[in-house]
Amino acid sequence: MKKPRRLILEELRIFRDYQRAFTRVTGLPLRIRSAMGKRALLRPQSGSLCALLAAGNQSCAACLALQAKLERSARLKPRTLKCFAGLCETAVPVRVGDNVIAFLETGRVHFNDPDRAGFNKLTAQLMKWGAQVDLKKVEEAYFHTGVISRKRYASIVRLLEIFARHLAECGQFLTPPQREPASVVKAKTWISEHDGEKISLDQVARAVNVSAKYFSEVFSRAAGMPFVEYVSRVRVEKARALLAEPEARVGEIALAVGFGSLSQFNRAFRKFTGLSPRQYRANRIP
Repeated sequence: MKKPRRLILEELRIFRDYQRAFTRVTGLPLRIRSAMGKRALLRPQSGSLCALLAAGNQSCAACLALQAKLERSARLKPRTLKCFAGLCETAVPVRVGDNVIAFLETGRVHFNDPDRAGFNKLTAQLMKWGAQVDLKKVEEAYFHTGVISRKRYASIVRLLEIFARHLAECGQFLTPPQREPASVVKAKTWISEHDGEKISLDQVARAVNVSAKYFSEVFSRAAGMPFVEYVSRVRVEKARALLAEPEARVGEIALAVGFGSLSQFNRAFRKFTGLSPRQYRANRIP
């Protein structure tokens, strides 16, 4: 029986070596979780705030809900969210083509020094849940939880992004990629050939001879994102190449790749790259 891709990735020496070095240098936990696997909590360090809170069922449920939300929002780029205890967690997608095969997850740190107001908010939530925890131990752990600056944390996440790309290169050879439905393959080709035009879901569904409802469901499942989001991503990728040409105006590029307005283009470009088109061009062109 073939092992899930997550288990194979975890067993790669490159991941185990990186995991040990990452934790040793940053002091942060690191795990990899399959995008399709059963969700389980990031294992807390013994005696840590998370370990103490994990004793309560509702605390565990809240953490699992946060991780589910984190992974849903991190399918295109890393995302960081704050849990009910005020700790920040991050998920970095490992992508093979258009598919997310896994997430690198880390965090459980404060960006600012923990204070009494934050602790009071935490204890109020625990009391509301009726959690059976030792508040004195929770208080001690809360005020001893690691603090890291946003700038340093951003650099750590950037290192994970780079590692995720290397891991994806390994992952694509471990198990054969799932075959996409013929309608999705045809649709992607059609979108690529018409990305500078106005494109609708109904229009593409007709082009590949399936109903719009069926196509929407199948495409989202195969591409790992809604149809509209995929089209925007294709257009942004084309725009990135055009921005390398210093003579081309940003507004002209926006229209050339199919965006209806400059503001729409700017929003989509920032969503997928984290930069405005002008910032992206400035970083690329000396």
